[in-house]
Amino acid sequence: MTAPFELAEPMAAERTQVDKPWACIVWDDPVNLMSYVTYVFMTHFHYSKEKSTQLMMQVHGEGKAAVNTGTREEIERDVTAMHSFGLWATMERDS
Repeated sequence: MTAPFELAEPMAAERTQVDKPWACIVWDDPVNLMSYVTYVFMTHFHYSKEKSTQLMMQVHGEGKAAVNTGTREEIERDVTAMHSFGLWATMERDS
């Protein structure tokens, strides 16, 4: 007796797309002090002062930095949190 339906394996491209994490991108802005951006990274992400400073310098020097990666839902929360701190942030698929 055959089953009424068969479960098919998702195509490789679909699996890759689902498994690929998202990144929270913080952008440089002319408003916030570098010390404040470092404080936000320490407070929200619980990064060390050294890591927070490194990320802040990347934002300042390169114009943006990927500050965290995770699932779409996690990164949506991070972007919303960055906005609540007054930082410019977006999300994109992590490469």
